[in-house]
Amino acid sequence: MLEPTSQTSLRNEIERQIREDRALLTQLRSEVRLLVPKTRRISPRSASSISLVAADGGNNQLRFDPFLVQLIRVVDSSNNEYCLEALSPTMSVSTLSARQFADPDHPTALGRLMRFLGVEELSSLSHMIRSDGSGRPNSPSWVQVYRELVEWAILFALVREKDFATDTLIVFDGFLRSKVFARDLFRRYRDGIQEGIDRHYSAHRRRIFLVGVAKHSKVLSRYRLAMALEGVMKSPFPCYVEIPRELEEKAYIWAEYARGDDNVAEGGEINKFVAGKMFFVKFGSGPRDPVWPIDVFLSQSNDHATIFGYLLDDAVEGFPVPLYPRSLQKAHEHAALVDFDMDILQDMIFSGLRTTLGTEAPALDVFRLQDADPAARRYE
Repeated sequence: MLEPTSQTSLRNEIERQIREDRALLTQLRSEVRLLVPKTRRISPRSASSISLVAADGGNNQLRFDPFLVQLIRVVDSSNNEYCLEALSPTMSVSTLSARQFADPDHPTALGRLMRFLGVEELSSLSHMIRSDGSGRPNSPSWVQVYRELVEWAILFALVREKDFATDTLIVFDGFLRSKVFARDLFRRYRDGIQEGIDRHYSAHRRRIFLVGVAKHSKVLSRYRLAMALEGVMKSPFPCYVEIPRELEEKAYIWAEYARGDDNVAEGGEINKFVAGKMFFVKFGSGPRDPVWPIDVFLSQSNDHATIFGYLLDDAVEGFPVPLYPRSLQKAHEHAALVDFDMDILQDMIFSGLRTTLGTEAPALDVFRLQDADPAARRYE
């Protein structure tokens, strides 16, 4: 615990440092001041909305699982399940790659994406999934990468293969940018998405819009205070503003994460990671309502007024988080595996262990009755 004298000394040090760094805040204020006249009002429009969410690994923690089984599950806001599989961080990468094509005539969504991109192995699809000499992954963190790839694959299949009865807004959970794809595969992925969107319009006159909604952003965190001081997006109505690429680049450590087709210098490196144009959006009418960072698919960035009108109609019904797209919240509710679902999953783990142990299975029943965390009694 800090002593009173130390608190006084520390307070003085902090105040001194803030005074010395005041020039940084002044610079940030000058950068966001240009956004004030570019802020636009949102007019509500009606359209169907679909959201995709992959179950977060953090929501799938089992009380006992020596094999660290991970679930990959993707559902949409209507509780349609597109993927459900179990894997282990120690399984063979080649085996998992082959699983995508177990049925040659009906590969998984990820398998269909791999075929489109012309790759047969996950290690060729992503440089973050690598195996050692025994074929096992080098790091257990590859499961998170695989989960992201599956979610991108489901989105790819949804845009290219699903039939839509009306104009539809697809809301992706997170930004429309990724660094998990190898080489220029994400750029080719983006071209495939564009082909699907164009095909829907030419064949059925259906307009399919794609946005990525994030809960947090380094860009918003960097400029939030400056925006408040300059009165950016404090209007008494829903509004949005396009964020220049220059402001994005100043917030990200890696500039390529903010490099879109609209700011690739002549003769410079192509855009390999970005499929969206960032906007800050406020769906409420209050000056202090939350602002969300949202990516609009690059080719549709000029349709921002229409897109945010559709998204406003979805967000005003937001619950339990107010003024946040309801379809995305519904997808999160359906994707989360909690309570009774987790109890069933835990029983499946024990059932699998019992089958594997054979004649030693009775020892497992004794094990289940033992207190796994006796130290927790100190809180009772």
